[in-house]
Amino acid sequence: MALPWMESRNVWGDAPPAGIQPASEAPVRLAVLFSGNGFHSKEWWAKGEGKHMELGKVLAPLSDFREKMLFIRGLYNEEALKGNIHSSQTGNMLSGAPLASGGEIRSGTSLDQLLAQRYGHSTKVPSLVLGCEKSNPSVHKNYSMLYSSHISWTSPTTPTPLEVYPALAFDRLFKDEVSKGDKSVLDAVLADAKDLRRHISGVDQRKLDEYLDSVRDVEQRIENAGKKGELQGWRPTLEKPNIPRPADGIPQDIGEHMRLMCDILVLGFQTDTTRFCTLKLNNDHSSLRFPNLGVDYMIHHLLSHSDTADWLKVNQFFLEQLGYIARKLDAIQEGPRTALDNTMLMYCSSMLTGSHDATQLPVVILGGGGGRIKGGRVLDYKEKPERQMCRLYLSIMDKMNVRLPKFGDATQRLDEV
Repeated sequence: MALPWMESRNVWGDAPPAGIQPASEAPVRLAVLFSGNGFHSKEWWAKGEGKHMELGKVLAPLSDFREKMLFIRGLYNEEALKGNIHSSQTGNMLSGAPLASGGEIRSGTSLDQLLAQRYGHSTKVPSLVLGCEKSNPSVHKNYSMLYSSHISWTSPTTPTPLEVYPALAFDRLFKDEVSKGDKSVLDAVLADAKDLRRHISGVDQRKLDEYLDSVRDVEQRIENAGKKGELQGWRPTLEKPNIPRPADGIPQDIGEHMRLMCDILVLGFQTDTTRFCTLKLNNDHSSLRFPNLGVDYMIHHLLSHSDTADWLKVNQFFLEQLGYIARKLDAIQEGPRTALDNTMLMYCSSMLTGSHDATQLPVVILGGGGGRIKGGRVLDYKEKPERQMCRLYLSIMDKMNVRLPKFGDATQRLDEV
């Protein structure tokens, strides 16, 4: 079981000089959160700078992080405009690559997987690819809906497997083998933890206790998930299952499902079990419903074609997940910075609004990228000629010391980032 960063322990492979025991510097991480179908057309905006930045109502859940926020307007993927449907606008979200149609599946290796291929050997899990809605294998207007179900691609022809089961995602981080009936991961390491505690500072002892408590909390919530009986997403023909519910299934409360995945992402970063994660909160062309919000009469995709108060409520619910992750990361101290300061936490969608407007994509980045990103700013590229989304990805890779001459359809960075 991996440990969080500690001031009194050397980690991440650092070799201290003879006779000196300095703390290691925490690594830079990248997390990409995605939600499909865009946002409320009148409430996705930001203006101003720093703590005085004004936010549209969709972004209200992020108001505490304005000074650590980069709001980016006007970027787009040119290849995504060719089909003008959900699948053709999502499959190249993190690559900018041309998409095959007519029964073929071909996109491009995504940003997260390219970085994982460079640095993934440094951690137990090269990348964590999470989702809250199952992949859709059907076809829509000549494009595979696998495109609308995946933003992470291991290769141009291989979408990275999407883990939608919190228990299995948790096991992948903390267990060498996934099997039913395994005892708690904490129970397996308590003796080692007790021994470690005698050799670390008082600050690190408190950090270790908080960390073990958070792992126990997630374990208990996973065990209790799925017992509320609220079936969400696509409606089956039966009101209740006609077979017993499997013990380790998907949580039936979408709010609990998302929070569990958020907690697993944070634990993955906190323990340095992984440094790259994508969390797909729903599919493009999504069938999720939200009885937890009192919005149970229409699926997400259909709701996105309106600018109702309920659509805004759903938008804010999604952004609350980003705020939740940011808040947890910002509470984890890693030397002079917090885990959020050492992270690039990007939120995006494949279209600005539910009317399929992909001529500009909604993008927000929280965190400092290891001190390499200055927050509290709005960057507007809407009227600029070179506004490829992949320019942003080149800049993100630069922050992680991966410098490529070209990525997707871009050859230049966004210098302002």
